[in-house]
Amino acid sequence: MTDIKQRSIDLKPEEITKKDVTIAWLRFYFANEISHSFDRYLAGALMWALMPILKKLYKKREDIAAAYQRHLLFFNTQLTWGGGTITGIMASLEAVRANETYEGKPISIDDDLLYNTKAGLMGALAGIGDAIDSGTIQYIFIAIALPWAQQGLAIGALFPFIAFVCYQLFVGYYFSQLGFKLGRNAAKEVVGTKMQMLIEGLAILGLFMMGILAANYIQVTAALEFTLSGKNFVIQETLDKILPGILPLTVVGGLYLYFAKRGLKVTNALIGLTLILGVLAAVGIL
Repeated sequence: MTDIKQRSIDLKPEEITKKDVTIAWLRFYFANEISHSFDRYLAGALMWALMPILKKLYKKREDIAAAYQRHLLFFNTQLTWGGGTITGIMASLEAVRANETYEGKPISIDDDLLYNTKAGLMGALAGIGDAIDSGTIQYIFIAIALPWAQQGLAIGALFPFIAFVCYQLFVGYYFSQLGFKLGRNAAKEVVGTKMQMLIEGLAILGLFMMGILAANYIQVTAALEFTLSGKNFVIQETLDKILPGILPLTVVGGLYLYFAKRGLKVTNALIGLTLILGVLAAVGIL
């Protein structure tokens, strides 16, 4: 009788702590692209991230093997918003499933539910994460560091990289803990009203930063000048009185319209812009 009770205790799932979830997130962060393959994409990284948690939850060899297998199915998402959140959610759902298995209850968190949860979230969260992290935050850090880089300071090259890494570690940690705390409901929090307000605010800030970059680092000036009735007219001075920076703004606006109508064809835009500016410079307009 004692042996049966001891065996039951040995098979009982251990409690998953915030530290366990943090370790899982850090493992996913550092292994994110290492196991990347065309058939599974990031599934290997997610499975490796969850391994310590799964070993605490499942004590039977066959249960651990089955858990590894269900997290090796195709998985692909953005690192922090998607990866952090889904890592926490999977840890939460696996904890529920492990306890149901141990207590002999009907399994409510089956394989289909686990995978469908990942499949339903990975694309939506990746879209948000890419737009915020890759499309806004990293360029804000670059804009901050540009003056230092122009002065020849090493911090100008290092700051964007270091700041972006620290940002991603913090954001991923927050979302992994949120995902574990709320389970499947974490997605509602990530795309909820407050988060949408934050996203819109970051988008507006990003637009301001791009405007500052365009005004300060895009140098396009008019070379035209002529004399009329004995008075010398310099076109650039006249433009500066009307609207300073109008030519850089025109160039940026023209590129935006091109991308909006033709898609993000960067190479074509660069070639076309080089030819146009080259011709205008050759005839003395710019």
